Amino acid sequence: MVSPAKDTTLLAKRLKSARERIKISQMELGVRAGIDEFSASARINQYERGKHAPDFNTAKTLAKVLGIPTAYLYCEDESLAELIALYGQLSASQKKAVLQFAKSL
Repeated sequence: MVSPAKDTTLLAKRLKSARERIKISQMELGVRAGIDEFSASARINQYERGKHAPDFNTAKTLAKVLGIPTAYLYCEDESLAELIALYGQLSASQKKAVLQFAKSL
């Protein structure tokens, strides 16, 4: 079982990585996610340092802004997390093809 501290650290790392990948500031991420602009940067900073973790609904909103599946933020396995991120970028027909392929293995 993963400890809560490790969960927070994992989420923090994934959140920061996803934000940096799309090249937006902590402030911009927070504001796009609906956090008040006066506290947006500080809250995202706390999430990315693992000091605090967003509740699940906030994590869903952050993931949507970042263009990633929410599961990516929580996945413990690095390879699976990469697959989740890639899968999230596929079209509906591509997702169907990937699922059919996976089932055939």
